Amino acid sequence: MDEMTILVPVMLKSKLTEALKTRLLGELEQNISRVEHDIAQLEFEGNARLNEQAKINVQAVAPLRAQIEAQKAQMLQAKKKLTDDKEHLEKLAIGAELPRGPVNRVVTIHVGDDMNAVRGGEILVEDGKVIAFRE
Repeated sequence: MDEMTILVPVMLKSKLTEALKTRLLGELEQNISRVEHDIAQLEFEGNARLNEQAKINVQAVAPLRAQIEAQKAQMLQAKKKLTDDKEHLEKLAIGAELPRGPVNRVVTIHVGDDMNAVRGGEILVEDGKVIAFRE
């Protein structure tokens, strides 16, 4: 075998435009609202479960309360991350490049090829259109 086809990860980046910034801020706001709703729902249902458990078995209340508090702490941590991401995005200037994650490209390599030339790369996108390839 003298050649092989492989997948090579390439970083996808988006150039921040007013439209993208507005869309991403809207998504973050939606996610923050969803987490806030989930926290309120957890507190409401958690209190009901605690009251029911107190009537059945008082000793089981403390572990249940700890479980509910742990879930609430996870949700609050998720909300904090979303809020931090929102604040960071609000401060970014139009034209900044946002990493969007890796995608793969198919590359055929041959015996003797320089693997350093095959690795990496970036694709820059603006408003959904590819505007540059970078090595």
